[in-house]
Amino acid sequence: MSETVAAPSGSEKAIRAILFDKDGTLVDFNRTWYSISCELARRSAAGDDVLAKSLLDAGGYDAEAEKFRANSVIAAGTVEDIVALWHPQDTDEQRRARVAEYDVYGVEEGAKQAVAVEALSQTLQALKQAGFILGIATNDSEAGARATAEALGISNLFSGFIGYDTAARAKPYADPLLHFAETVGVTPAQVAMVGDNPHDMECARAAKAGLAVGVLTGNSPREVLEPLADIVLSSIADLPDYLAGK
Repeated sequence: MSETVAAPSGSEKAIRAILFDKDGTLVDFNRTWYSISCELARRSAAGDDVLAKSLLDAGGYDAEAEKFRANSVIAAGTVEDIVALWHPQDTDEQRRARVAEYDVYGVEEGAKQAVAVEALSQTLQALKQAGFILGIATNDSEAGARATAEALGISNLFSGFIGYDTAARAKPYADPLLHFAETVGVTPAQVAMVGDNPHDMECARAAKAGLAVGVLTGNSPREVLEPLADIVLSSIADLPDYLAGK
Protein backbone atom coordinates (compact mmCIF):
# COMPACT_ATOMS: atom_id res chain seq x y z
CA MET A 1 0.00 0.00 0.00
CA SER A 2 1.10 3.56 -0.57
CA GLU A 3 0.25 4.52 3.02
CA THR A 4 -0.78 2.92 6.27
CA VAL A 5 -4.49 2.36 6.67
CA ALA A 6 -6.60 1.06 9.51
CA ALA A 7 -6.90 -2.69 9.82
CA PRO A 8 -10.03 -4.16 8.23
CA SER A 9 -12.96 -4.30 10.64
CA GLY A 10 -14.28 -7.63 9.41
CA SER A 11 -17.13 -6.21 7.33
CA GLU A 12 -15.02 -6.56 4.19
CA LYS A 13 -15.26 -10.36 4.54
CA ALA A 14 -18.95 -10.20 3.64
CA ILE A 15 -18.34 -8.14 0.51
CA ARG A 16 -19.17 -9.88 -2.74
CA ALA A 17 -19.53 -6.92 -5.10
CA ILE A 18 -17.84 -3.55 -5.57
CA LEU A 19 -19.56 -0.52 -7.03
CA PHE A 20 -17.18 2.17 -8.26
CA ASP A 21 -17.77 5.81 -8.92
CA LYS A 22 -16.24 6.72 -12.29
CA ASP A 23 -14.73 10.20 -12.38
CA GLY A 24 -12.13 10.80 -9.70
CA THR A 25 -12.13 7.10 -8.78
CA LEU A 26 -11.42 5.20 -12.00
CA VAL A 27 -10.70 8.26 -14.14
CA ASP A 28 -8.59 11.33 -13.36
CA PHE A 29 -11.37 13.90 -13.10
CA ASN A 30 -9.46 17.14 -13.62
CA ARG A 31 -7.38 15.88 -16.55
CA THR A 32 -10.41 14.30 -18.21
CA TRP A 33 -13.15 16.86 -17.59
CA TYR A 34 -11.52 20.28 -17.45
CA SER A 35 -11.48 20.91 -21.21
CA ILE A 36 -14.93 19.33 -21.61
CA SER A 37 -16.37 21.57 -18.91
CA CYS A 38 -14.69 24.60 -20.50
CA GLU A 39 -16.32 23.86 -23.83
CA LEU A 40 -19.76 23.35 -22.28
CA ALA A 41 -19.38 26.60 -20.35
CA ARG A 42 -18.35 28.37 -23.55
CA ARG A 43 -21.45 27.04 -25.31
CA SER A 44 -23.62 28.08 -22.38
CA ALA A 45 -22.08 31.55 -22.48
CA ALA A 46 -22.55 31.83 -26.26
CA GLY A 47 -18.81 32.40 -26.67
CA ASP A 48 -18.48 35.06 -23.95
CA ASP A 49 -15.19 34.10 -22.24
CA VAL A 50 -15.81 36.19 -19.13
CA LEU A 51 -19.23 34.65 -18.62
CA ALA A 52 -17.86 31.18 -19.35
CA LYS A 53 -15.26 31.59 -16.58
CA SER A 54 -18.02 32.74 -14.24
CA LEU A 55 -20.10 29.67 -15.08
CA LEU A 56 -17.12 27.39 -14.45
CA ASP A 57 -16.56 29.03 -11.08
CA ALA A 58 -20.24 28.61 -10.18
CA GLY A 59 -20.02 24.98 -11.26
CA GLY A 60 -17.11 24.37 -8.92
CA TYR A 61 -13.85 25.06 -10.75
CA ASP A 62 -11.23 26.71 -8.56
CA ALA A 63 -9.04 28.59 -11.04
CA GLU A 64 -6.40 29.39 -8.44
CA ALA A 65 -6.03 25.77 -7.33
CA GLU A 66 -6.59 24.54 -10.93
CA LYS A 67 -9.02 21.85 -9.86
CA PHE A 68 -12.72 21.28 -9.17
CA ARG A 69 -14.04 21.71 -5.66
CA ALA A 70 -15.16 18.68 -3.69
CA ASN A 71 -18.83 17.80 -4.18
CA SER A 72 -19.35 20.77 -6.52
CA VAL A 73 -22.01 20.65 -9.20
CA ILE A 74 -19.59 19.75 -11.98
CA ALA A 75 -17.60 17.31 -9.83
CA ALA A 76 -20.54 15.50 -8.26
CA GLY A 77 -23.75 16.52 -10.01
CA THR A 78 -25.51 15.35 -13.15
CA VAL A 79 -25.71 17.13 -16.48
CA GLU A 80 -29.26 18.08 -15.46
CA ASP A 81 -27.84 19.79 -12.36
CA ILE A 82 -25.31 21.69 -14.47
CA VAL A 83 -27.93 22.84 -16.97
CA ALA A 84 -30.25 23.92 -14.14
CA LEU A 85 -27.42 25.94 -12.57
CA TRP A 86 -26.26 27.60 -15.78
CA HIS A 87 -29.69 28.09 -17.38
CA PRO A 88 -32.26 28.63 -14.62
CA GLN A 89 -34.60 30.47 -17.02
CA ASP A 90 -34.84 27.62 -19.55
CA THR A 91 -38.27 26.25 -20.32
CA ASP A 92 -38.74 22.51 -19.87
CA GLU A 93 -38.34 22.01 -23.60
CA GLN A 94 -35.17 24.09 -23.73
CA ARG A 95 -33.76 22.27 -20.72
CA ARG A 96 -34.40 18.83 -22.24
CA ALA A 97 -32.78 19.87 -25.51
CA ARG A 98 -29.73 21.30 -23.75
CA VAL A 99 -29.33 18.25 -21.51
CA ALA A 100 -29.50 15.98 -24.58
CA GLU A 101 -26.91 18.09 -26.40
CA TYR A 102 -24.52 18.16 -23.44
CA ASP A 103 -24.99 14.44 -22.84
CA VAL A 104 -23.98 13.59 -26.40
CA TYR A 105 -20.91 15.82 -26.16
CA GLY A 106 -20.01 14.37 -22.75
CA VAL A 107 -20.29 10.77 -23.95
CA GLU A 108 -18.09 11.38 -26.99
CA GLU A 109 -15.46 13.60 -25.37
CA GLY A 110 -15.51 11.86 -22.00
CA ALA A 111 -14.50 8.61 -23.67
CA LYS A 112 -12.04 10.28 -26.03
CA GLN A 113 -10.27 12.27 -23.32
CA ALA A 114 -10.50 9.77 -20.44
CA VAL A 115 -7.29 9.49 -18.40
CA ALA A 116 -7.19 6.38 -16.22
CA VAL A 117 -5.98 6.51 -12.63
CA GLU A 118 -2.74 4.68 -11.97
CA ALA A 119 -2.89 0.86 -12.09
CA LEU A 120 -6.56 0.89 -13.12
CA SER A 121 -6.64 -2.21 -15.29
CA GLN A 122 -4.35 -4.26 -13.04
CA THR A 123 -6.40 -3.41 -9.95
CA LEU A 124 -9.75 -4.24 -11.54
CA GLN A 125 -8.40 -7.50 -12.94
CA ALA A 126 -7.07 -8.48 -9.51
CA LEU A 127 -10.44 -7.79 -7.91
CA LYS A 128 -12.26 -9.71 -10.64
CA GLN A 129 -9.90 -12.67 -10.23
CA ALA A 130 -10.52 -12.57 -6.49
CA GLY A 131 -14.20 -13.22 -7.24
CA PHE A 132 -15.74 -9.78 -6.78
CA ILE A 133 -18.60 -8.61 -9.00
CA LEU A 134 -17.76 -5.14 -10.31
CA GLY A 135 -19.97 -2.24 -11.36
CA ILE A 136 -19.88 1.49 -12.08
CA ALA A 137 -22.31 4.04 -10.62
CA THR A 138 -21.80 7.55 -11.95
CA ASN A 139 -23.68 10.80 -12.10
CA ASP A 140 -22.62 10.89 -15.73
CA SER A 141 -24.98 9.11 -18.12
CA GLU A 142 -25.06 5.33 -18.45
CA ALA A 143 -23.91 5.72 -22.06
CA GLY A 144 -21.01 7.85 -20.82
CA ALA A 145 -19.97 5.17 -18.34
CA ARG A 146 -20.10 2.45 -20.96
CA ALA A 147 -18.24 4.52 -23.56
CA THR A 148 -15.46 5.45 -21.14
CA ALA A 149 -15.04 1.86 -19.94
CA GLU A 150 -14.88 0.70 -23.55
CA ALA A 151 -12.31 3.36 -24.43
CA LEU A 152 -10.13 2.31 -21.49
CA GLY A 153 -10.43 -1.39 -22.36
CA ILE A 154 -12.09 -2.37 -19.08
CA SER A 155 -15.76 -2.76 -20.01
CA ASN A 156 -15.61 -6.58 -19.91
CA LEU A 157 -14.73 -6.44 -16.21
CA PHE A 158 -18.04 -4.86 -15.16
CA SER A 159 -21.41 -6.49 -14.60
CA GLY A 160 -23.39 -3.29 -14.30
CA PHE A 161 -23.33 0.33 -15.47
CA ILE A 162 -25.55 2.80 -13.64
CA GLY A 163 -25.81 6.43 -14.75
CA TYR A 164 -27.92 9.31 -13.52
CA ASP A 165 -30.45 8.19 -16.14
CA THR A 166 -30.52 4.50 -15.12
CA ALA A 167 -31.98 4.36 -11.62
CA ALA A 168 -34.87 6.50 -10.42
CA ARG A 169 -32.57 8.93 -8.58
CA ALA A 170 -28.85 9.59 -8.85
CA LYS A 171 -26.28 9.67 -6.04
CA PRO A 172 -26.39 10.65 -3.18
CA TYR A 173 -29.67 8.70 -3.09
CA ALA A 174 -29.53 4.96 -2.48
CA ASP A 175 -31.09 4.06 -5.84
CA PRO A 176 -27.90 3.39 -7.89
CA LEU A 177 -26.52 0.96 -5.34
CA LEU A 178 -29.86 -0.75 -4.79
CA HIS A 179 -30.29 -1.09 -8.56
CA PHE A 180 -26.84 -2.65 -8.89
CA ALA A 181 -27.35 -5.05 -5.99
CA GLU A 182 -30.65 -6.27 -7.42
CA THR A 183 -29.20 -6.58 -10.93
CA VAL A 184 -26.25 -8.75 -9.89
CA GLY A 185 -28.10 -10.73 -7.22
CA VAL A 186 -26.51 -9.60 -3.97
CA THR A 187 -27.78 -7.71 -0.94
CA PRO A 188 -26.73 -4.08 -0.33
CA ALA A 189 -24.80 -5.30 2.72
CA GLN A 190 -22.63 -7.35 0.35
CA VAL A 191 -21.67 -4.29 -1.72
CA ALA A 192 -18.71 -1.98 -1.18
CA MET A 193 -19.19 1.53 -2.58
CA VAL A 194 -15.96 3.19 -3.68
CA GLY A 195 -15.76 6.88 -4.54
CA ASP A 196 -13.98 10.19 -4.20
CA ASN A 197 -16.84 12.52 -3.20
CA PRO A 198 -19.20 12.75 -0.21
CA HIS A 199 -22.18 11.87 -2.40
CA ASP A 200 -20.64 8.42 -3.00
CA MET A 201 -20.38 7.80 0.75
CA GLU A 202 -23.89 9.19 1.29
CA CYS A 203 -25.22 6.79 -1.36
CA ALA A 204 -23.56 3.90 0.48
CA ARG A 205 -25.06 4.96 3.80
CA ALA A 206 -28.51 5.50 2.35
CA ALA A 207 -28.47 2.02 0.79
CA LYS A 208 -26.99 0.39 3.92
CA ALA A 209 -24.02 -0.85 1.92
CA GLY A 210 -21.57 -3.19 3.59
CA LEU A 211 -18.62 -0.85 3.13
CA ALA A 212 -18.07 2.80 2.16
CA VAL A 213 -14.57 3.35 0.76
CA GLY A 214 -13.24 6.82 0.04
CA VAL A 215 -10.30 7.36 -2.31
CA LEU A 216 -8.02 10.39 -2.58
CA THR A 217 -7.59 10.40 -6.36
CA GLY A 218 -10.45 12.84 -6.91
CA ASN A 219 -11.60 16.19 -5.60
CA SER A 220 -12.13 15.48 -1.90
CA PRO A 221 -9.38 15.61 0.73
CA ARG A 222 -9.11 13.09 3.53
CA GLU A 223 -10.74 15.38 6.09
CA VAL A 224 -13.89 15.59 3.94
CA LEU A 225 -14.16 11.84 3.35
CA GLU A 226 -13.14 10.39 6.72
CA PRO A 227 -16.30 11.37 8.65
CA LEU A 228 -18.43 9.62 6.01
CA ALA A 229 -16.34 6.61 4.99
CA ASP A 230 -15.48 3.34 6.72
CA ILE A 231 -11.98 3.60 5.29
CA VAL A 232 -10.09 6.12 3.14
CA LEU A 233 -7.44 4.78 0.75
CA SER A 234 -4.97 6.59 -1.44
CA SER A 235 -6.47 5.00 -4.53
CA ILE A 236 -8.26 1.91 -5.75
CA ALA A 237 -4.82 0.29 -6.11
CA ASP A 238 -4.92 -0.26 -2.31
CA LEU A 239 -8.29 -2.03 -2.47
CA PRO A 240 -7.25 -5.65 -3.28
CA ASP A 241 -4.90 -5.84 -0.30
CA TYR A 242 -7.36 -4.10 1.99
CA LEU A 243 -10.19 -6.46 1.12
CA ALA A 244 -7.84 -9.42 1.53
CA GLY A 245 -7.02 -8.22 5.04
CA LYS A 246 -3.36 -7.53 4.28
